[in-house]
Amino acid sequence: MEQGQRSERMSVSRRRFIQLLAMLAVGGRTLWSSGDARAALAAAKEVADGPGAWPAMTYRKLGRTGFDASRLFMGCGASLMFRRKDELLEKAHEAGINVFDVGYRGYYRSAERNLAPFLKTYRDSVFLISKAPADIDAEPDEAVTVEQAKKGAAVWSERLEQSLRDLEVDRVDAYYVMAAHNPSLIRSEEIQRAFEAAKQAGKAAHLGVSTHRNAEKVLQAAVATGAYDLAMIAITPGGWYDWESKSVLEGSAPMKELRPVLEDARSSGIALVGMKAARHISGLPVLGWWKKLDAFDQYYDERLLAEPLSPFQRSYAFVLAHGLDVVNADIQNVAQLRENVAATAGSPSFFA
Repeated sequence: MEQGQRSERMSVSRRRFIQLLAMLAVGGRTLWSSGDARAALAAAKEVADGPGAWPAMTYRKLGRTGFDASRLFMGCGASLMFRRKDELLEKAHEAGINVFDVGYRGYYRSAERNLAPFLKTYRDSVFLISKAPADIDAEPDEAVTVEQAKKGAAVWSERLEQSLRDLEVDRVDAYYVMAAHNPSLIRSEEIQRAFEAAKQAGKAAHLGVSTHRNAEKVLQAAVATGAYDLAMIAITPGGWYDWESKSVLEGSAPMKELRPVLEDARSSGIALVGMKAARHISGLPVLGWWKKLDAFDQYYDERLLAEPLSPFQRSYAFVLAHGLDVVNADIQNVAQLRENVAATAGSPSFFA
């Protein structure tokens, strides 16, 4: 063997050895921190594949906002509750995600403050969403009084001011009525007046609602007003997600049969943002049940089941292909980011 060939082979072997060490280090670190072997393998594979192996992000116009949004939103609430993750946020931005969703400190603790440093650099290139509840003492289908709506709207407005301070920005691109379950409140003029005041002051550009309880009626109420530009809804391949049971809502029609409701909202100009698409299959040990990875398989055709996707990827790909504009995911690490990017970017090809 010639000296040049021997040196080249030694160089390749050395690179592979270094790459293997990096894979083991990253995979081991992920397994130690998350306890998730799937996430550890994905993290190790990322090192092997390199950034060039990530699929190109796809985009969708966000209803009447006119914004060309990545079909995957970066959910920052749960991810940033306790600490900053600037590298993860930058990786998401590098992957083509241009919408960052967070929420007020009363629920998400330090998330907005932990997002603020990232925004100092990237604010002008991202669509920023925050949210807070308009607290009222009323059951889901109870008609709220004008006085209740006024108090709820005032609290909601105060929380926007706090969010702007925590985020260290002067405006958000969208502000949601968070965890909405009462259609009467969503229809109220008080909420709409409170938002118009914020909009006139340059503090929020678009009104939105997020709901994972009584979601269908809340969505229909938002459509009826003509005031809402975005709706983040908890929906799965099996139908509406139920916050109370942390599973599919009992008696819900599957998502395919809910298309008329979704299309009515979209045709009105409301952008539909999915959440909780995979929450049911993740399990919730504190309630005594574990992962149900095949829970939605009955709703998938043979082609989707044959795709080399995880159960989580299938659920995201499915909801995007059956009525949603985009999906919001609380992403904890690069492995989850990569997995979600692949699912959302590839969604159209799985159903062509």
